[in-house]
Amino acid sequence: MVYAKNALKKFLKWRYKNISNKTFVHLMSVVVGFLAGLAAVTLKNITYFIQALLEGGIVISKNQLYFILPVIGLTLVYLYVKFVHKRPIQHAVSSIIFSLSKKGGLLSTKNIYTPLIAAPLTVGFGGSVGLLGPAVKSGSAISSNLSRLFHIDAKTRSLLVACASAGAISSIFQSPIAAIIFAVEVFTLDLTMLSMLPLLLASISGVLTSYFFLGNEILFSFSLSEGFELKDTFFYVVLGVGTAFASIYFTKMYFAILGFFKRFKSPKYKLLVGGIAIGIMLYAIPPLYGEGFGFINNLLEGNHLKALGNTPFDAFTDNIWVVIALLFGITIFKAIAMTTTFAAGGAGGTFIPTMVMGSALGNVVAKVINNLGLGFEVSESNFTLIGMAGLIAGVIHAPLTAIFLIAEITGGYQLFVPLMITASISYLITKNALDYTIYTKELAKIGAVLTHNKDQMVLGLMEMDNVIETNFKSVHPEMSLGEMLHQSVSKSKRNIFPVLDEQQKLIGIILLDDIREFMFDTDLYGTIFVKNLMHAPPEHIFYDSDNMKKVMQKFQDSGAWNLPVIKDGKYLGFISKSKLLTAYRRKLINYTR
Repeated sequence: MVYAKNALKKFLKWRYKNISNKTFVHLMSVVVGFLAGLAAVTLKNITYFIQALLEGGIVISKNQLYFILPVIGLTLVYLYVKFVHKRPIQHAVSSIIFSLSKKGGLLSTKNIYTPLIAAPLTVGFGGSVGLLGPAVKSGSAISSNLSRLFHIDAKTRSLLVACASAGAISSIFQSPIAAIIFAVEVFTLDLTMLSMLPLLLASISGVLTSYFFLGNEILFSFSLSEGFELKDTFFYVVLGVGTAFASIYFTKMYFAILGFFKRFKSPKYKLLVGGIAIGIMLYAIPPLYGEGFGFINNLLEGNHLKALGNTPFDAFTDNIWVVIALLFGITIFKAIAMTTTFAAGGAGGTFIPTMVMGSALGNVVAKVINNLGLGFEVSESNFTLIGMAGLIAGVIHAPLTAIFLIAEITGGYQLFVPLMITASISYLITKNALDYTIYTKELAKIGAVLTHNKDQMVLGLMEMDNVIETNFKSVHPEMSLGEMLHQSVSKSKRNIFPVLDEQQKLIGIILLDDIREFMFDTDLYGTIFVKNLMHAPPEHIFYDSDNMKKVMQKFQDSGAWNLPVIKDGKYLGFISKSKLLTAYRRKLINYTR
């Protein structure tokens, strides 16, 4: 251990003397891209091994066993969390955004290996979630801890965390351009040459890692048979509107189900109820099992019966409208199955379930158009692809990621125009209907959302603890003027005095200006009391609920120079406008330099 520390010190000294910061960041971006890609490959292989083991040794073709497998997987995750991880598993992307916003990109070492254990157990046993989020979290945690080991500053550490996410995505999908755009759109990086080159290097490193270990595998078996035709423009607009409403449904259902499961105080009850619910859904709708890439590929190949699998409605699938109804059911229930898996204690991501839901909806829209009997004919495979882009753009508010991801993973660059039409319409409608995504809604409540608006970004990065001042002399309401002057005013360097009761609750304030006219009139020292002089502050700042954006707004609306801070109902201190603006300017300089 001592030898390792000494070796690290020698390396750091050598690095500072021989390698510039810029070059070192570029080297680190290659390393974290490789390690994030390796984490993604490992995650996929472990999951596929579990699935192959279960399908070959246990699950033959009987839906009855789909009923029990998710419960087993969730139970294993529950035991791991209880006895090893010892804290609830957080949503991958949301926890990374919180880390970038409030912790300078610091992530626990547990986040390196926990996703590699919990996510394969969840997905491998049939949990209806994806692997992208866990891969991103594991890679980001590796990058964060490497950065801390090499004494990299917070701003550069945050950039390298984003590089790791690009490496993981590039490895999962073998789509380096979309990986870069995801890091920019979701983690709201400024796209400058300072950030562009590290992201590019990490993305290349991640995709090369995937090629090395997995070969040039194609995620989706798709060959473009029909290009874009102008006459289909209206139908792509319809698909954009449809995916927008589906995105709104997806988001609202996500939070509604999580809210329902919060009623269960014990994780055991969440596991039991969630596991049974997932088992029932998988029994009735087998394509909800696991990630769902096989379902998407079957739709792209035009084999909807294989995509649907064995269902209780097999006797009726000769009727195309029954098929359409079943596919639409997958659109509806994928969001429910995914969120139930999370709520029951499972680990995974939301990105790939979004793609599954979009592919089903796109295929449904195409089938409806082709079977209405109005003489219209559109490509079902094209609509399946573009439906995925529409859902991604709407659910995570990342239209460019959606466009480039679908184009890259399918080689369907000839569909750029319909991809742009559908993704942009879906994004615009959803963005106007929902201010936040499933990643950011809870973070917005605590002011931890990252945004391309620099003012809001800087306010989100600021910590209230750093601007609270506590060197104010308090007084109590029964004090006389003389006591106040001798015990507080004469010993204070501030011109404001909080009035506190016996429970340390703020009941008013007194300004030096309130007593300046008669503070030297000794005849009044025993006849005037604090309770006669105090008045309410123009506004209060609540430590537990107000974020820095709201604090700034309260100063603007009240016109005050000092506002009291209340924590747990008790007085904590004051925030002054001058200190707040000074801290804001410093943070802005650090963020933009």
